[in-house]
Amino acid sequence: MQRNEILHWLKETDEARLEELWARADAVRKANVGDEVHLRGLIEISNFCVRQCAYCGINACSQGITRYRMEPAEILACAREAHRLGYGSVVMQSGEDPGLKVETIAAIVREIKATTPLAVTLSLGEREDDELMAWKAAGADRFLLRFETSDPKLYDVIHPSLPGTLSDRMAQLDRMRSFGYEIGTGVMVGIPGQTWEILAQDIDTFRGYDMDMIGIGPFLPSPRTPLGGPDAASYLAPPSQQVPNDELTTLKAVALTRIVCPQSNIPSTTALATIDPKAGRELGLCRGANVVMPNVTPPAYRVLYEIYPGKACVHETAQVCHGCMEARIRSIGRVMGKGPGGRRA
Repeated sequence: MQRNEILHWLKETDEARLEELWARADAVRKANVGDEVHLRGLIEISNFCVRQCAYCGINACSQGITRYRMEPAEILACAREAHRLGYGSVVMQSGEDPGLKVETIAAIVREIKATTPLAVTLSLGEREDDELMAWKAAGADRFLLRFETSDPKLYDVIHPSLPGTLSDRMAQLDRMRSFGYEIGTGVMVGIPGQTWEILAQDIDTFRGYDMDMIGIGPFLPSPRTPLGGPDAASYLAPPSQQVPNDELTTLKAVALTRIVCPQSNIPSTTALATIDPKAGRELGLCRGANVVMPNVTPPAYRVLYEIYPGKACVHETAQVCHGCMEARIRSIGRVMGKGPGGRRA
């Protein structure tokens, strides 16, 4: 599937034609990653962040936020709970927080690997190579770093560099692969300024970089940010070119990504469940996804990790999330995955 065909499908509105896309994506998923849905226990370890990303509700400029940083013992307790619930891996996620010291994270990773069979994924933002290599040496398996858009001009608008530095997430993804990580990335669908051509380029970029994990969710605006504030309309592309941040377009992007990246792990995201609480996760899984990420963060912290308002499942315990996920997976005839669920060779 070439980029012009990807672009055509992104703009397709005929329901009968889209049924062909859904069936094709689901068949590619089944043939390449099977019927198992792998569960990654999400631990939101800190909402401190030094970045000023225009789309994120916990960015450094956001007002009215109670900041937190979990203690190592709390993080380890979450990992043990994920293991007890039968998950094959955990994802330690945070804002870009310099307060998360390299040795602290390394020690947590070593303890998780020494006491459980869990795979460990880190999602801690743009970090120095010595930190990344130390965490890999401690046993970290994967690193998630969303590039958010493949368009350089849009990237500069939504993700400004820190003073004296140049933000280059593609370069970090390449370096992390050379360090031995499985690498994951992703984009938002419908971010202001994103055109149909840019989104088609994003999907083609996933293929070019041979990503192990790819997360795709709708852009959900936070009123604490420039893209969700009173001047948000000034960031939009012309109406005929602006990608909508709706469920249908997100599902098309998920399906097309599965077709062009048949071996990658693709989650049905929390953001998709947020815009469609009744069936968003299931539709994502039926359109090519094979991963879900139930939250095992204590609810007292979970409500403070508000990257956008109204996030799904913020008040539920890890046990309740697990039961809900299992029921949803079984309702569509899929099975719970076992083990770490790495990418198939």
